[in-house]
Amino acid sequence: MEKKEQKETREKKSLGQFLKDLVSIYLNCAKVGLFTIGGGMAMLPMMQREFVEDKKWMTEEELIDFFAIGQSTPGIIAVNVSTFVGYKRCGIIGGFCGTLGMVTPSLIIITLLATLINSIEDYPVVQKALKGVNVVVAALLTNVTYNFAKKTVKNWWSAVVLIASFCALFVFKVQSYWVILSAITIGIAVTLIQTVRARKAKASASVETSENGTENESEKEDK
Repeated sequence: MEKKEQKETREKKSLGQFLKDLVSIYLNCAKVGLFTIGGGMAMLPMMQREFVEDKKWMTEEELIDFFAIGQSTPGIIAVNVSTFVGYKRCGIIGGFCGTLGMVTPSLIIITLLATLINSIEDYPVVQKALKGVNVVVAALLTNVTYNFAKKTVKNWWSAVVLIASFCALFVFKVQSYWVILSAITIGIAVTLIQTVRARKAKASASVETSENGTENESEKEDK
């Protein structure tokens, strides 16, 4: 139903508004791509500010879902998330613009650095600058991890999955893809169990309501 409403909303847009949205998607994704240092997870605060707080294009829960899917699917997480954001806003063309906006700054910067890296990497100033950037990246990732956990760990089983995943990765050195696949399986199983329980509870409530109604009718007839 939600997808149908989003499609109808896109169809109602005028051509000018649609093009304006595409340009906005490209520029905002390019801004995030330009100032994102430290990998895809480090851009979560900036994307939250740009797409959730400023543009109101989505909710925090939707953005976190995009990150989870982007982390679990092949490819660069930053590119995957920007594709999802653009697609949600303007369909397939929006996804293309989001992807293009995210990779454009990196393509330009990497091309420039590739021609200069051999001549500047031995400069002490450059080495100190890189060390400073590494510290900032560590702080960004710590902040992202805390905010991510605060928004996603909402019950006992998600806390158990978090602790078990941490132990598997850092203590037992399990490959990350096994942890991701296990988490997906656990999430599906828990959701199915909760769905079955909810249906049983609803069915029991319906039976009790019907029985009470029958009893009330019987009492009225006896009177």
